[in-house]
Amino acid sequence: MVFLERDGDLDALDLVGEDLDGQDGSHSRILECTFTDCSLDGVRLDGTRASDTAWTRVRAGSLSAVSTTWLDCRWEGARLGAVEAHGSEWTRVELHGGKVDYLNLRDATLTDVRLVGVMVAELDLARVRARKVVLDDCRVRRLDVSGARLEDVDLRGVVGLERIDGLDGLRGARITQDQLLDLAPLVAEHLGIVVG
Repeated sequence: MVFLERDGDLDALDLVGEDLDGQDGSHSRILECTFTDCSLDGVRLDGTRASDTAWTRVRAGSLSAVSTTWLDCRWEGARLGAVEAHGSEWTRVELHGGKVDYLNLRDATLTDVRLVGVMVAELDLARVRARKVVLDDCRVRRLDVSGARLEDVDLRGVVGLERIDGLDGLRGARITQDQLLDLAPLVAEHLGIVVG
C-alpha cells in the first residue's frame, strides 16, 4: 500500500509496521502523524514539511530528506544508514536513542534541537547555522563543522570523537575540559604548532 506520494498530504495518520520502502513523498505535508516500526529504505522526502510527527523505531538503509522542514518532531530508536538532509530546517526536533551511520546536515538551520543517546558514525554539520543545540550522551566518531556558525551549542555529551574537520567551526560550542585535552593534538596540527 502506498502512503507517500509526491505533493501529498498526510494528516493525523498512525502507521504501524508499514513497508514504505522506495516511496516518493517529496514536497509533501505531514501533520500530526506517527510512524512506528516502519521501513523507510530508499524513501524520498525532499522538500517535505513535517510537523508534530513522531518516528519510532523506523529503519532505513538510506533516506533522502533534502531541503525539508521539521517542526516539533521526534525520532526515537531509529536505525538509519545514510540520511541526506542537507539544506533542511529543524526547529524543536528531538532524536532519542538509535543509530545513524551518516547524517548529512550541511547548510541546514537547526534551532532548539536535541540528540540524546544517539550513535552517529559521521555527523556532517558543515556550513550549518545552529542555535540552542544539545548533544547529550551521544557517540560521534567523525564530526565536520567546516564553516559552521554555532550559537549556544552544547557538545559536552559527545564521546568517541576520532576526527573533527573544520576546527574553526567549533566557535560558539561548549565542550568539557577533557574534550579540550583530547582535541589538543588536532588543534596543534591545525595551527601548525610543533609539540616536543
